Amino acid sequence: MNIIDTHCDALLKLQSDQRSTHGNYGRKRNLNYLDSKEIDTNMKRRIEGNVKVQFYAIFISPTIPDNEKWQHALEQVDAFYNEVLTMDKMVHIKKLSDINNLKEDEYGAVLTLEGADAIGNDLMKLRTLFRLGVLSVGLVWNNANLVADGVGETRGTGLSKLGNQVVEECNKHDVLIDVSHLNVHGFEDVIEKGKHVFASHSNSRTIMDHPRNLYDEQIIKLVQKGGMVNIVFCPAFVGEGNLVIDDLLTHIDKIRELGAEKHIGLGSDFDGIPNFVADLEDSGDYPNLMSAIEVRYGKDFAEDIASRNFINNFCS
Repeated sequence: MNIIDTHCDALLKLQSDQRSTHGNYGRKRNLNYLDSKEIDTNMKRRIEGNVKVQFYAIFISPTIPDNEKWQHALEQVDAFYNEVLTMDKMVHIKKLSDINNLKEDEYGAVLTLEGADAIGNDLMKLRTLFRLGVLSVGLVWNNANLVADGVGETRGTGLSKLGNQVVEECNKHDVLIDVSHLNVHGFEDVIEKGKHVFASHSNSRTIMDHPRNLYDEQIIKLVQKGGMVNIVFCPAFVGEGNLVIDDLLTHIDKIRELGAEKHIGLGSDFDGIPNFVADLEDSGDYPNLMSAIEVRYGKDFAEDIASRNFINNFCS
């Protein structure tokens, strides 16, 4: 069955490789999106795992000086255009409804923004990213920025005035607003003011008490908003110890229990995580997960979580 995966960090890896080799005479690139083993979501692995649509995040490390962040964002956009979209049968998804038009042998690529740090306080930069194809915006990463506070910030405020303006721009352009890294107050503000809201890569905080996961009340509010929770594979957000796929299914059990059966999807976080759940180490391992889901919940739900829920909620 076809997969829609709503989060990976392949662009950061490609950009870092470009920077490390740029200007070094005679030095070849280390990474190739087609088949480099260092890229969890490379094209061959996507094909093996039936990942029909992959979301590719622009992510700027908080260690990058503010005056360099926009350049880093553009370099990742360039990697998206020059290295991902140049793959054979790859289609740039320019609006989410384009997913419905993919041919059997085509694969979709969606550009997203993880953290609004790159735009500073310049909404023109945000609109420029929309024109370049960004279809989902996570307002923050774990730290605070001018827009809002992330889950790692101690201040704990909601959206700033600029943050409200960013939400308005997303609403105006029918861009998804991603709450995965927002603190509780920011989450509440987005639920109230956002038009299209989802969590691109988060799990249940009841099952694993990690700040990156969602409380039951948050999951319920996402469902009521018509949004989604996309399960993340990062072990720190799944549980403790040596984790297996059944540990991930425990999160699915809880989210289904909260009424989110038609509002749950997949957001691996591949290329952004340092270790893995056993038998789920790259996009090529998706059949292992889908087989386990089908055994526990049946084929119909497996198809829902794989892609049908996302299509029904956001691609009409």
